[in-house]
Amino acid sequence: MASTLKDDCLFCAMIQGKIPVLKLLETEKSLVFMDIGPVAEGHTLIIPKYHCNTMDEVPNEYLEEILPLAKRIAIALEVKDYNVLQNNGKIAHQHVFHVHFHVIPKPNETEGLGVGWPRVEPGMEALKKVQERVLSKL
Repeated sequence: MASTLKDDCLFCAMIQGKIPVLKLLETEKSLVFMDIGPVAEGHTLIIPKYHCNTMDEVPNEYLEEILPLAKRIAIALEVKDYNVLQNNGKIAHQHVFHVHFHVIPKPNETEGLGVGWPRVEPGMEALKKVQERVLSKL
């Protein structure tokens, strides 16, 4: 595992036990712990034990258990509403450049993650062009 981690990464140091965390779960490939700057009570982070900046760089075997772990945390938090969030890159609001997933409870209208979602309707022809471009890369 040590060869997949970086010496200068905050989350890698947490995985290695060099920085204490409020651990909830740990597997061979993931670490789940409380966020120290929570947006809401119960805000949890899930990180793969493999250093990569963005999700598309993470080997699939390290991603396979992430959503099942997020589900376990959501159930344990006993909240009806919650967000599962994962940011990739600086302009996408990523602050720690080690892939991580947030499970953020939304206990009411004012607490938890606030999300603005601008509605854009480019039309079917524009969407079809994007579809064709993406399909050509799959």
